[in-house]
Amino acid sequence: MKITATAIPDVLVVEPTVFGDDRGFFYESYNEKEWQKLTGLKTRFVQDNHSRSAKGVLRGIHYQIQQPQGKLVRAVVGEVFDVAVDLRESSPTFGQWVGERLSAENKKTLWVPEGFGHGFLVLSDVAEFLYRTTDFYAPEHERCIAWNDPEIAIDWPLSDEPLLSEKDRKGDLFRKADYYK
Repeated sequence: MKITATAIPDVLVVEPTVFGDDRGFFYESYNEKEWQKLTGLKTRFVQDNHSRSAKGVLRGIHYQIQQPQGKLVRAVVGEVFDVAVDLRESSPTFGQWVGERLSAENKKTLWVPEGFGHGFLVLSDVAEFLYRTTDFYAPEHERCIAWNDPEIAIDWPLSDEPLLSEKDRKGDLFRKADYYK
C-alpha cells in the first residue's frame, strides 16, 4: 500500500498493492495494521456505505457538524471525481478543496478526515461507490454546501448540468455554512 498526501496534507490518496494475473486480481482494500503503520492514524470505522449512481450524478458537498465522519472512499464500479473541502476554521487550508479521480480501474482510495465536506461526480455510465465512516450517520447534524459555490470554486469536470437531489439543489453558500472550530 502506498499513501500520498494531497495538496491538503490531511487528505490522503491510498494506492493498494494489486496482485494480478490472467485470472484477475487480488488486493487488500483495507488493513488496519498497515493503515496505522503508514498513516499514524488510529482510525475506528463504524459504518460501511454503498451507493450506485448514473453518469452526471453529483452528490455533495455533505458533512455532519456534530458526529463528524472521516470517510475512506473508493469506486468499485466505474469512475468518479471525488472532492474534499476543508471546513476547519483553524486550518491553514480552510475553504480549500482537493479532487481525485477514483475508479474501479485505478483502485485508488481517498481518506477524507473529520472536519471536511465531501462530494463526488459520476464520470462513467454508472458508478458504485463504497465508503467507510468513523461515526454513524446522523441526519439531524447533516449539512450541505452548494456544489457550485463560487467562493470554493470547485473545478468539476462537467460537460452538462449535473443531476442533483433536492437536498443538493438547496445547499448553503460557503459563507453561510456551519464550520468546524
